[in-house]
Amino acid sequence: QVQLVESGGGLVQAGGSLRLSCAASTRTFSSYAMGWFRQAPGKEREFVGHITWSGDVTYYADSVKGRFTISRDNAKNTVYLQMNSLKPEDTAVYYCAAPDRPYKLGVYHYWGQGTQVTVSS
Repeated sequence: QVQLVESGGGLVQAGGSLRLSCAASTRTFSSYAMGWFRQAPGKEREFVGHITWSGDVTYYADSVKGRFTISRDNAKNTVYLQMNSLKPEDTAVYYCAAPDRPYKLGVYHYWGQGTQVTVSS
C-alpha cells in the first residue's frame, strides 16, 4: 500500500512559478516510478509527466515540456513538480500517482488527493 500526499498548490499570476511536492508513505519509494497528472474543470484527467525510480529519466506531455520539471529525492520519499512560466490553461487539480508495483511504468494505481493550482491572467 502506497499513500501519497500532495502539497504546494495555490494561486499564482500568469508567468509565475510553483513547486508541488508529493510525499509517499512506502519505504520502497526508491523503486517506484512516479507520475503527475492534472484535471481541469469539465475536462478529463491529463498526463503531465513521469520520472523513473532512479530519477534518471523523465518524460513530459507536450503541453508542459520546457516549462515543468519533475524531480525526486528518494531519501525524503518525495517527488516534485516544478512549474515555471505558468499559464491560465495550467489551472487544474494536480495529482501525483504511483504504479501498482515497483519498477513499472505507465499503469498508475495509487493516487494522492490532489492539490489545486490556479493561474490568474
